[in-house]
Amino acid sequence: MSNIFRIYHYPQISYSSQSLIMSDTVMFPYFYRTVPSVLPLCTGIVKLLKHFDWTWVIIIASDDESSLTAVQILIGKIMQNGGCVAFTETFSHASGIPLKEAQNIYDKIYESSANVIILYTDRQYALSLYSHGHIRKIPNKIWICAVEMDFLSTFPLDLGVRNNTLTFTVAKKNIPGFSKFVREVDPILFPLTRHTSEWWTVLCDIRCPKSIKRSCSANQTLPSLLHCSAKYLGSSYSVYNAVYAVAHALHNMIMSDTGNTTLWSGGSHRVLDYLPWKIHHYLKNIHFRNFQDENIFFDENGDLAIGYNIINRVFLPNGTQINEIVGNYNPYHPLEQDFTINEKLIVWDSAFIQIPPQSKCSQICIPGFRKLTREREAICCYDCIPCPKGEISNQTDMDNCIKCPDDQWSNQKRDACIPKVITFLSYEEPLGIVLTAISIFFFLINAVILGIFIHYRDTPIVRANNRNLSYILLMSLMLCFLCSLIFIGHPKQVTCLLRQTAFGVMFSISLSSILAKTITVVMAFQATKPESKFRKWMDPRFSYLIVFSCSFLQALFCLSWLFIAPPFLYFNMQSEIGAIVIECNERSIISFYCVLGYLGFLACISFIVAFLARNLPDSFNEAKHITFSMLVFCSVWVSFIPTYVSTKGKYMVVVEIFAILASSAGLLGCIFIPKCYIILLRPERNNRKYLAKNGMINKY
Repeated sequence: MSNIFRIYHYPQISYSSQSLIMSDTVMFPYFYRTVPSVLPLCTGIVKLLKHFDWTWVIIIASDDESSLTAVQILIGKIMQNGGCVAFTETFSHASGIPLKEAQNIYDKIYESSANVIILYTDRQYALSLYSHGHIRKIPNKIWICAVEMDFLSTFPLDLGVRNNTLTFTVAKKNIPGFSKFVREVDPILFPLTRHTSEWWTVLCDIRCPKSIKRSCSANQTLPSLLHCSAKYLGSSYSVYNAVYAVAHALHNMIMSDTGNTTLWSGGSHRVLDYLPWKIHHYLKNIHFRNFQDENIFFDENGDLAIGYNIINRVFLPNGTQINEIVGNYNPYHPLEQDFTINEKLIVWDSAFIQIPPQSKCSQICIPGFRKLTREREAICCYDCIPCPKGEISNQTDMDNCIKCPDDQWSNQKRDACIPKVITFLSYEEPLGIVLTAISIFFFLINAVILGIFIHYRDTPIVRANNRNLSYILLMSLMLCFLCSLIFIGHPKQVTCLLRQTAFGVMFSISLSSILAKTITVVMAFQATKPESKFRKWMDPRFSYLIVFSCSFLQALFCLSWLFIAPPFLYFNMQSEIGAIVIECNERSIISFYCVLGYLGFLACISFIVAFLARNLPDSFNEAKHITFSMLVFCSVWVSFIPTYVSTKGKYMVVVEIFAILASSAGLLGCIFIPKCYIILLRPERNNRKYLAKNGMINKY
C-alpha cells in the first residue's frame, strides 16, 4: 500500500507497524508512525539484560520477515554487549503451533541452562504460543516479551501462571474521558467488522445487551472486566496521537495558506484541495504538546519520538492481574537518563532461588580469577582460573588479569596488589646471625693465634719462613674475616663500593704473603748450597717487595673499577617472587671476575711453588701446609663461581660470604694450626737444637 500511495504522494500514519524497513525514507518518504521502530526496542531489551547482568538468553520468534529481521539485530546487539544467545527458535506465523512443535520448544527451553527467554513477535502470533500454557509454566525462567497486546485484568485460577514476565510496550498515557467512552459506547454506531465484534464480545463476555451501559460496581461478577481496570486499551494512545498529528498538520497548512491566524472557515477552500501533496510537508515538521504535555514530533525516519514502558505482569492469588510499570526506555532522552528501572516494584515468582534471578552460562568469576573461554562454545561459557602470581583481578568476570607494578605483588587471594617485601641479608635473621657469629669466631681465633705468635716471637718455629710475613698474613686474614660483615646488613652506597674492593685487596695481601713465604722456603734451601746465587735474594725486603707489588696490582684493578664503573645500590624486583631485594650491583661483571681471576692467579702460583717444594727436608717444612691451604682455597673458589651464578637475591651474598669465610679459615687452619700445635703442645720440638738435628736452621 505504501508503494501505491507513494505514487500519488499520499502520506500515511501507522499506529502499530514497527517494521525496520519502513524507516527507509528513500523507499517510503511519505510514511509516518506513532510507534517506535524495531531498533530502539532491541536497544531497550539489551539495556534491560545488561542491568540485570543476564548474559545467557533464548530467543523465540515467529518466522515472519519483520520478526526475523528484528531477531538478527537483537542478536548482534546482545553479542556486542558481551551476551550470548543459547539458541534461537522460530515457529510458523501462517498457522497455529502444532502440539509436536510446541513440545519441541518446551523441551529445548526446559533443558537449557539459559533462564531468560525473549519473545519477539506480533500479537496474533504470540497468542498461538500462549495457547500452549505448559511452555509458559516452565519453572525458573524469565520471559521478556516484545509483544504489543492488551492485558486482561482477571484470569482463570487453574492456569497456574507465574510472576516471571517483563513486557516492553509503547509508552502510553491515559486518554481523558476514554474509560467513560468505552463503558458507554454503542457498537451499533460503528461499522460491523470482525474486529469490532471480537472487541465487543471480549468486553462484555457475551452477556452485555448491546444497548445497555457497562457498570464497574463492586458487586460486578464478570470474569473479565477489561473496561473497568484497563487504562490503556490496545493501540488507542497511538491512534489518538496519530489523529492529533494529522489535525495539527492540517491546521498549520491551512493557517499558512490563508496568511492569518484566524480559524479557517472552509468557505474558499476545500481540505481535499490540499491533499496529498501539501500536507506531507506540514506533517513532517509538526511539533506540539498533547493532552499529557508530551512533545509530539516525528524524527528524521518518520517515527514518533516516543519510548517504551517496561511492564511487570503480576498475578495475584485471587485471580487478579496487575500490570505495574517498573521502568521505561526512551532513546530520545540523554544517554544517562534513557533507561530507568525500579527493581523494588518488580514482583518475582516465589520459585526463584535468587532475587533477582540470574541467567549465565557460567558462574561469576570472583576477584582473583579470570575467564577462560571453553573451546568451541560461546564466549559466555567459560571456566574460572586463578590469576598467576604477580597478577590480579579486582572485579568479577574479568577477561584478563592485571599485572602488578614492579614494586608490588599480588596478595594471596590475587585480588589486590600489595607492596613487595623488602629483603636483604640482615643481622636479625637466622642466616645473618650464624654468618656473623662464624665471622667473629674466626676473627677471635685469628686474633688468639696472632697473640700466640707475638708471645712466642723469638722461638725458632715462629721465626721460620719470616715471622713478619706471618704477622702480615694473620692480620690480613683477620681483615678478611671482618670483610664478610660488610656483606651483611642493609646495603648502602658506601658498603657497595667497599664490598668487593676491600675483599679483593685483603685477599691479595694474604695470597701475596703466602706466595712470598713459599718463595722464601725455596730460596732458603737453595741458599744453603755452596756458592749459591740465591743468597743475595734472602734479604727480607725482597719478600716485602713481593707482598707490596702483588697487592698494589690488585689495588690498581679495584681503583680502576671504582672510577670506570663503580658498583651501585640496586633494588632487584625480579630475582625473588613477591620481594624487592636490596643488593649491590657490580655494574661491571668483567671487573668483578678480573679481581677474582687475579686472586686465582696468585693462588695457583703459590700452589705450584709450594707443591714443588713440599718434599724439601725440614723438621717443619711450611711448603706442605701451604700446598694444602692453596688446595682448599682453590677448591672453595672454583666451586663458588657456578654456585654464585646459579643463585639469586640475597643468597648470592650468602654464597660469597661462605666462600670468604671458608677460604680464609682454610688458610688459617692449614698454615697456622700445625705451628700452634707445636708451640703449645709440643714445645720440645720448638728449639734450635731440635731443628739443627733435623738438618735446617732458617734465621728468617
